[in-house]
Amino acid sequence: MTLAGDDPVRVRRAVEALLSGVARRAAVEALGCGQPAIEARVCQQLDDAAAAGVAKQVPGTLIAGGFGTGKSHLLEYIEHIALEENFVCSRIVISKETPLYDPVKVYRAAIVSATAPGRAGAALTEIVSTFNVRGRPYEELLDWTRSPESGLHPRFAALTYLLEPSRAGMEAREQIVAHLAGDRLGIAQLRAWLREARADALAQMTPIGERELALQRFRYIPRLFAAAGYAGWLLLFDEIELIGRYSLLQRARSYAEIARWLGKPGAKGFPGVTAVLAITSDFAAAVLEPGGKSDLEVIPNRLAARAEALAARPGRAGRGDEADVYRLAERGMNAIRRDAVPLRPPDRSMRARTYDLVRALHARAYAWEPPEVRQIEWLGSRPVREYVRSWITEWDLARLYPGYRAEVEVEEVVLSYGEEPELEQPTEETDDLREAAEGGEAGAIDGDPVP
Repeated sequence: MTLAGDDPVRVRRAVEALLSGVARRAAVEALGCGQPAIEARVCQQLDDAAAAGVAKQVPGTLIAGGFGTGKSHLLEYIEHIALEENFVCSRIVISKETPLYDPVKVYRAAIVSATAPGRAGAALTEIVSTFNVRGRPYEELLDWTRSPESGLHPRFAALTYLLEPSRAGMEAREQIVAHLAGDRLGIAQLRAWLREARADALAQMTPIGERELALQRFRYIPRLFAAAGYAGWLLLFDEIELIGRYSLLQRARSYAEIARWLGKPGAKGFPGVTAVLAITSDFAAAVLEPGGKSDLEVIPNRLAARAEALAARPGRAGRGDEADVYRLAERGMNAIRRDAVPLRPPDRSMRARTYDLVRALHARAYAWEPPEVRQIEWLGSRPVREYVRSWITEWDLARLYPGYRAEVEVEEVVLSYGEEPELEQPTEETDDLREAAEGGEAGAIDGDPVP
C-alpha cells in the first residue's frame, strides 16, 4: 500500500503521525502492514464474516505485541482493508471512559467511532437517513424484530416501524437514531409516537435495564447494517492490556467480554459482528500467570465465593450471573495465553525497508534530500517505532538547523499493570456483588421509568 498523490500537506501529516507514534490513515498507507501472516488471517476472517452474514458471529482474532511494536498501526491497516470489503468499522480504545467490562460504554464507543464505506460523518445517522424503507430488506428487518427468535425487547420493532418517514416526523426520527446510538428514550414518548402512527399494537412494552439494552443494540444494529447492504460490522479493540489495572472483579468481567468478542463457546455473541483485539505480549506473564497477579488461579476461586454469597441473599436468587462469568472468564484468560497471534518481530530487513520508505516520505514532504542518519543500536527487541522517530527527528533537525549534529537518546517505556481504583466504574453487576458482600441495598437497574 502506498500513499497516493503528491499533496505535500497529506504527506507531512503522515510524517507527523509517524513522529508522534499515532496510527493515522496516511501513515498506514505509506508504510503498509509488515505482518503478512496476520493480514492473511484477518482477510480470511472478513471473508468468513461476509459469507455468514447475520447467521452467526465469526470468531475474532487476538493479536499480541510489545509496547510500541505497531499494534495500533496494524488495526488501522485492517480497518482500511475492511472498509474496502464493505464492512462498517469501529475503533474502540479501552480507557477509563470505555472500560471493556461495561457493554453500555463499549457500545457507545463503537457507534461514535463507526465508519461506513464511502460515507462521511456519523455512520449510523448516514445509514438510517438513506435507508430504503420501501425495499424487501426493510420488511425482513421489521419482521425479524417482531419474531421471538430475535430475542429483542418490543421497543426495537417499534423503532424499526417508526423509521418509515411517513410514520414519524424528522424530530422523532432524530431522537430514534440517537436512542439507537445509546441515548435514553422513555417508553411514554415511544408510545406517543406509536399512537400518532396508529400502531398501538406495538406499544405494549415494559422497562429494560441499560446493560441489557446495550447488549440488544449490539444484536440489532448488525441486522440494520446488513439490511442497508453492508457485509458486516468489524470491531477493532485497542489497548486491551489496560484491563490489567482494573480491580479483580472487573478484570474477570473483562476476560468474559474477551471470550465474547473472540466467539468462544458459551459466549452470547452477536451475529453479523466480528472483532480483532490487540493486547501486549507480556500481559499473560504479568497478570495471568504465577509470579504476576495469578488471575488464572485467583479469579475462579473468588468468583465462586461471590456467587455463593449472592445466592444466599434473600430475594436475590437468579439475579447473579457469576457462574457464566466464571466459565467465560476462564475461556478469555486461556485465549490470551493460547490463541493470541504474535506480531512478527522486526528484523534487519524490515528495518531497512522501513528506513527507505520513511526517508522517501520525508523527501516528498519537504522537497529535499534527507541525508543518511546514524543508526541507533540495532536490537531485535526494540520497536520499529523507536527507529522511525529517531530518523525523523534527525532529519527535521538537519533540515531546520543545517550542520547541527544531533544526539538521540532512547528510553524504554515500561508498562505498569498495577491496579488503579480510578478506573473502577459502577455497573449493575458490581451493585449486586457489593450488596452480597456487604449486606447493603443495591441500586435500582438503570433503565426506563415504569410508566
